[in-house]
Amino acid sequence: MAQIEQRMLDGLLAPGDRLPSERELSQLLGVSRPSLREALRVLEALGIVEVRVGRGPDGGTVFVGTPGSGFANLLRMQLALGHFGDGDVLRTRSMLEEWAIVEASAHAGEQDFRELEALLGEMDAPELTARGFNRLDTEFHVRLTEATGNALASYLMSSLRMAIQRNMIEAYEKLPDWRRTARSVQEEHRAILHAVRTGDTQRGVELVRHHIIDFYAVGRP
Repeated sequence: MAQIEQRMLDGLLAPGDRLPSERELSQLLGVSRPSLREALRVLEALGIVEVRVGRGPDGGTVFVGTPGSGFANLLRMQLALGHFGDGDVLRTRSMLEEWAIVEASAHAGEQDFRELEALLGEMDAPELTARGFNRLDTEFHVRLTEATGNALASYLMSSLRMAIQRNMIEAYEKLPDWRRTARSVQEEHRAILHAVRTGDTQRGVELVRHHIIDFYAVGRP
């Protein structure tokens, strides 16, 4: 794995590249084939490579072209083990989302706002379940971070939300009237989006900070 990583850092391997056959690669790296298989399994679990069954142009091991869910999966397990407490999650999420408000206010375009408004419209649908509402809630916050133009930040936001999504859904479903809470959340979303659109970053930061803190205050992660 260290040798493969170094080749990536040196620019010798890039997204979309196909690794040589197992026999050729084990000889190139000077490792046994069982060791190579183990390394590739770990890289596949991390979402770095995709192992395709078969031979020819459609088979073999290929470096993925877009970030996968590996980081989110690892983070979710770390949270489940209690390595990071609610306070860590709260502060990290707050810092990332407050930063996103400032950056989105400066860089978001009309297409960003149209898509964010469309998501809020979907969240108003009366037939939505708590699970469906939470999925769209996640998409809204990730899409807002995408509007900053920072791909890494949007991926970090997506991973963080994915890691805590199960707990969020469970907390929603335990509420006496989750739809009433959802309506309040929607009001906050629209106020946040208005602040970003009008460039009122101070107001937007205050709104998103309270939005997150209020969520935790009622027992949601």
